[in-house]
Amino acid sequence: MGETMTAIAIEGGKGAAEALKAVTANRPEPGPGQILIKVAAAGVNRPDLLQRMGFYPPPPGAPETLGLEVAGEVVVGAGRWKVGDKVCALLGGGGYAEYAVVDARHALPIPGDLDLIHAAALPETVFTVFANVFEHGALKAGETLLVHGGTSGIGTTAIAMAKAAGAKVIATGRGADKKAKALELGADIAIDAKTEDFAEVVKAAGGADVILDMVGASYFEKNLDALNTGGRIVYIASLGGSTLEVPVMKIMQKRAVITGSTLRPRPADEKARLAAEVERVAWPWVAAGKLKPIVDATFPLALAAKAHAHLEAGEHVGKVVLTVD
Repeated sequence: MGETMTAIAIEGGKGAAEALKAVTANRPEPGPGQILIKVAAAGVNRPDLLQRMGFYPPPPGAPETLGLEVAGEVVVGAGRWKVGDKVCALLGGGGYAEYAVVDARHALPIPGDLDLIHAAALPETVFTVFANVFEHGALKAGETLLVHGGTSGIGTTAIAMAKAAGAKVIATGRGADKKAKALELGADIAIDAKTEDFAEVVKAAGGADVILDMVGASYFEKNLDALNTGGRIVYIASLGGSTLEVPVMKIMQKRAVITGSTLRPRPADEKARLAAEVERVAWPWVAAGKLKPIVDATFPLALAAKAHAHLEAGEHVGKVVLTVD
């Protein structure tokens, strides 16, 4: 290992996709309890786009470099990991690079026979879905999950995880192609949000017990209409508006719970707890083929700008991944 590496920086500190440039940076040094990973692949996620535009600064202590998930080989071990182990990991940042450091407790073994590209598509989405759908949303077997954006990285993962847990899944997507793809990916019912009233379709199908929403305000009224008594609406983003006007009486009548969370700013101990639960519950689903990461496209690390442009175009199904030689 040299003392430097190639990493992706944001020219000018923030900007459009074209601001992402390959630069030479110092290789990070792992601290106590951290491992150093030689990165083979790094997932590209919507929070990366927000950070690039200046709207989502990294939490204190996290690298300024983009990248919330990687897969690769351990080159400096710690905890249960030794040199040569293949792992994937959830990061606070720093994944768009040839090397990344991470708390050893936030790394997981590669499940089943996955290659490193598909393994890099797991951590951010699986941790997010597990925390929000199964912990905050308390989805149980036999209940119905409504997931908006069913063909996104989060959406494809939510469909697979909910089905693996024995739930019914209704997914929305914008356009007939995405509706068809959601059905192909395992949704029991799919809805074209451009042409269909999703609340009416969901109610006709028996209603939703848990709704995973990344749209926000513009969908709130219909979400509440589609929600069963005792149901839970879980927010992970607010692409369609961040301020809700809440009809308190209807919340009371439905005994509805409105909740949500972020993942990146959570304390290291909480992420370690979540990692252990993900490994216990979700990793067997991956090993059994019930949860297959969907990779829409891969781009070399140096072409991170093109990867961001592809994700922003919104036509992807599943994850976008950067590859590192």
